[in-house]
Amino acid sequence: MDQEEKKIINEVADANGLKVKDDFKVAEIAKEEKKPFQGFARERTKNVRKMGGRGERAKPEFDQKMINIRRVARVVSGGRRFSFSVALIAGNRKGSIGVGIGKAGDTALAIEKAFRNAKKNMINVNLTKSMSIPHEVDAKYSSARIIIRPAPLRGTIAGSAARNVIELAGIKDVSAKIMSVSKNKLNIARATVEALKKVSKPKAQKVPLSSEAMKVSKESFVEKSE
Repeated sequence: MDQEEKKIINEVADANGLKVKDDFKVAEIAKEEKKPFQGFARERTKNVRKMGGRGERAKPEFDQKMINIRRVARVVSGGRRFSFSVALIAGNRKGSIGVGIGKAGDTALAIEKAFRNAKKNMINVNLTKSMSIPHEVDAKYSSARIIIRPAPLRGTIAGSAARNVIELAGIKDVSAKIMSVSKNKLNIARATVEALKKVSKPKAQKVPLSSEAMKVSKESFVEKSE
């Protein structure tokens, strides 16, 4: 210990009424290195990375599209009770399609009920290999009437709720024409589903025989007749 340091320590001790021993040594305390702050979120992200990430979410079996939501009221003796009505279309884009409605006091519950109702009313459409329909169909539901025709290499030509039904069913290259004045989306969607119910199974196309095969078949027919 230097003489200057001893002098300073003695002065401080005298000012506070303390005695300093001869074997007193001043220990040098190493400064603690400042560590960066590691919060809960940072630790959590590190753990997630070690585990391999969150991974991809499983895709739902059916896609859904809400076409109408409205608030309805029921008059009771104590006043009016409000609830929500939801109309929804559900499909797997592989030929299955359904329309459903649901009512509840909460919008989320009404959507869930409508989805369950759509799955209950689901149908399978008979499609060709090109995901189109083999022939023209038409149907009427309430005041809505629709005609659906195959339109090769022209894409989907449709409007209103009919387009939503066709897309969620996975149908391509068709043209849909709404023939009524009705603008009720629920009736149009149900009329489209009724029309798709009438689609019959596509017939297997007959492969034409070649000229050589025709000669062989004629020769065999002549031999049998003789």
